[in-house]
Amino acid sequence: MEAVRTGPIEWAVAERARPGQTESGDRYLAMGTPDGVLVAVVDGLGHGAEAADAAKMAVRSLERHAHEPVIPLIRACHRSLTGSRGAVVSAAAFAARDETMMWLGVGNVEGLLLRAQPTMNPRRELLLLRGGVVGVHLPALAAAIVPVVRGDTLIFATDGVGGDFLNEVLPQRDPAQALADYILGRWGKQTDDALVLVARYVGLAP
Repeated sequence: MEAVRTGPIEWAVAERARPGQTESGDRYLAMGTPDGVLVAVVDGLGHGAEAADAAKMAVRSLERHAHEPVIPLIRACHRSLTGSRGAVVSAAAFAARDETMMWLGVGNVEGLLLRAQPTMNPRRELLLLRGGVVGVHLPALAAAIVPVVRGDTLIFATDGVGGDFLNEVLPQRDPAQALADYILGRWGKQTDDALVLVARYVGLAP
């Protein structure tokens, strides 16, 4: 796919199902909101149809509650997944007028923010992940708010992508789709579903 513009971001996804499976349990959402845009990546526990069903339920809940702050958003998702095998979820809400991003993660969907400006310190920020499973065991939730500027790049990746990418020098200036494809191609595992979402903040159109 080509990168898509939604509100103040350009975003793209690279994904593949575990070999031998017809459906992936990894899903994503990128949806405009009154304040900007919500992006999220969901990994249903396990593999196959049941994992995919849990992930789809999570995405539907996120869509219904996309206008809410990320903590109530995840709590609503937890309620909707009760009785399912559950999922791990990382979400980020970009507020264009404030030029901020609020992000939160439950489980092991990694989040990395790459800064466009060389004067920014730190140049890379990692999402603090809380242990738990949405729909099964929800930890105490805490969201972080960080400023963003044009060119800052958010990467979400499921555990089907090796975590070594977090420490590598990535081709940040590449188009969003090229960067997502590069990460999946280099660090994607053959033993799991895998999904990479890249969202680049570009601000509101003039």
